[in-house]
Amino acid sequence: MNDNSQQFKWIGTSPIRPDGLEKVTGAALFGADLKVPGMLVGRMLRSPHAHARIRGFDTSKAEALAGVKAVVTSADFPDQPSVYVGPDRVQQNMHHITRNIMAREKALYDGHAVAAVAAISASIAEQALKLIEVDYEVLPHVTDVAAALAPDAPLLHEDQITRGMEPAPEKPSNVAKYGEFSVGDVEAGFGEADEVVEMDFTTETVHQGYIEPHACVAHFKQDGQAEIFCSTQGHFVVRAATAKLLGMKQSDLTVTASEMGGAFGGKTVVYLEPVAMALSRKCALPVRMVMSRVEVLKASGPTACSVMKVKIGAKKDGTITGATAELKFGGGAFPGAPVIGAAMCAFSRYDLANVKITAYDVVINRPKAAAYRAPGSPIAAFGVESTLDAVARKIGMDPLAIRLKNAARNGSTTVFGQTFTNIGYAETIEALMDHPNYKVPLGPNQGRGVASGFWFNGGGESSATMHINDDGSAVVATGSPDVAGSRASMALMAAETLGIDYDQVRATVANTANVGYTHVSGGSRVTLSTGLAVVNASKNVIDELCLRAARIWGVDAEGITWEDGHAKPASTNVGEFDPLSLAQIAAQKAATGGPIVGSAGVNATCQAPGVATQICDVEVDPETGKVTILRFTTAQDVGRAIQPDSVEGQIQGGSVQGIGWALNEEYVYDANGHLQNAGFLDYRMPLASDLPMIDAVMVEVPNPDHPYGVKGVGEANIVPPMAAVANAVRDATGVRIKALPISPPRLLAALDAGVMEA
Repeated sequence: MNDNSQQFKWIGTSPIRPDGLEKVTGAALFGADLKVPGMLVGRMLRSPHAHARIRGFDTSKAEALAGVKAVVTSADFPDQPSVYVGPDRVQQNMHHITRNIMAREKALYDGHAVAAVAAISASIAEQALKLIEVDYEVLPHVTDVAAALAPDAPLLHEDQITRGMEPAPEKPSNVAKYGEFSVGDVEAGFGEADEVVEMDFTTETVHQGYIEPHACVAHFKQDGQAEIFCSTQGHFVVRAATAKLLGMKQSDLTVTASEMGGAFGGKTVVYLEPVAMALSRKCALPVRMVMSRVEVLKASGPTACSVMKVKIGAKKDGTITGATAELKFGGGAFPGAPVIGAAMCAFSRYDLANVKITAYDVVINRPKAAAYRAPGSPIAAFGVESTLDAVARKIGMDPLAIRLKNAARNGSTTVFGQTFTNIGYAETIEALMDHPNYKVPLGPNQGRGVASGFWFNGGGESSATMHINDDGSAVVATGSPDVAGSRASMALMAAETLGIDYDQVRATVANTANVGYTHVSGGSRVTLSTGLAVVNASKNVIDELCLRAARIWGVDAEGITWEDGHAKPASTNVGEFDPLSLAQIAAQKAATGGPIVGSAGVNATCQAPGVATQICDVEVDPETGKVTILRFTTAQDVGRAIQPDSVEGQIQGGSVQGIGWALNEEYVYDANGHLQNAGFLDYRMPLASDLPMIDAVMVEVPNPDHPYGVKGVGEANIVPPMAAVANAVRDATGVRIKALPISPPRLLAALDAGVMEA
């Protein structure tokens, strides 16, 4: 569904990506590919205990081993004050971050880093780790949310008083933070309802599952200058965190982002980089550190697990009169579960008068949660959209129709106070109502489920610089690591703005020393925010090009306009001149003033929300409990698709990850708090052979506040699949599964129980 009211030459096309050739030929440099003279191998010693007090270290034997150049523990990192900074839903605390990268008082999960070595070879580094003696006092542990909330639960942080509760609790607990959002009178709303459905749900911890593990090379030089090359979604974040944790000036540290083999939010934080730099600082040699797959799964941030209760009341005509949700997220060993964001997203795609949501951030003995596409929103949507499906069944209403009836539209206000000015939710529903896949007849043991999802979409700080070469080609540099083809999007917007061909623009990712601050590539912010910086830098260049044309013609700059890549007189009053192309002006730049450059920094506030609606058709094998996805159709409001092929890939990829979350993926811990499936043989992600082609419908409701209508597309697509799959399984079997994943054993047990539910 394309908006053709405005035609573009390059926007909406899908040319070859700038990174394509290097990646398919193997020439691209990823995090572990950099090799420099004298480089050491860094390795991390990790706790074998889920919860243990660290009473002391003895690293002397490791330090004495021939070939070992450095050993670090928590003592090598200055302690940080406990201060929360940033927006409420994504607050950071350096006190916790320094303890996550290197355990200090306690080891808080299986795989928690406790020490690190740098040696001349991997074998010597591994031998050195075995020589480090750690005096542990093993403590009782808790790895699930319900157990962590019990009155007699072991405390991860003995001084933790729940933030956000009024009055503040008198005793410490494992609840790090409480949040509440409400509007209207929910009890009165439930009183108006003809049907009320209340359900309990649980979800398990899952990992982003990126192909490339965390990797970096750090070099602290003898002159005090330092460099990091790493796989990251935000090299400015790496610079800030590393400098802070090691007491360095940011200006002394340059960070270069490598090519990235997947991230999905999991590379927005630091794990290895400060440790590698601490090792390098001790020996003044470059240190490379690369996580194994086991380390990635044990020690880098997965998403949260959860316990939820959702209640929805509606009239017979489908009007939702009241809705509540209680969300309790297990965010790992340190505060920061994405439960506040989940609470804000839970019902925001609906226009509701009476809503109340409570949110609990619960610490448990698992690795600290990190972002995973639309952090928190998929979990909340599983509960909300499953309950709404049950309501629709109770009142006998089409599941898409009940969503359309209650859809948030322009002018609707969320429970957290945002009033929408550009939301395309209703359009996604309408697109699927008319889709052929919604009308395909279903056979025995087959079912159809629908669900919708919401994400804020990000804005924020971005920078871009541009310069024009003698031949008229342009180079644009940004601070956004390329996670999904963003360099192509930047080049397309630059070409469109300048009025030149796409192949005349080269888009690059600059290091932290060569471009202004740019926030992480995540939250569906890059095409919008960094793209806006690129457009503004292009406009700065156009202003300069018009000035140069005026000098060539000997007229005032105010009399020059820019059109289709050419400077032209604004009117005949200026004079009779043939248009000058960008290339012609560039050829004379030395004589007209020197280099032609432009730059821009933005703090974008023009974001519009991301919404998606999906249809899932399944077939359930009643003998094995296996769920087969027959058809999967997703409609997303993409604003305007800058490069449609990449947008389609984002939609399909997010949908597949959500399906894996629904059916296969989970962290499995034993009674000792040890992760049992820390590898891709046992941590089961969906394969291409498991799935049909994902049918992506791009609904274009352009964002009027962005020059090219951008909204962002990377998040909303992962939000609905868990509920869509679960609702389809309910339709096929008559049994509603309220705990994920819907694995064959879990589904078979439910089928054997034979309990029919709404």
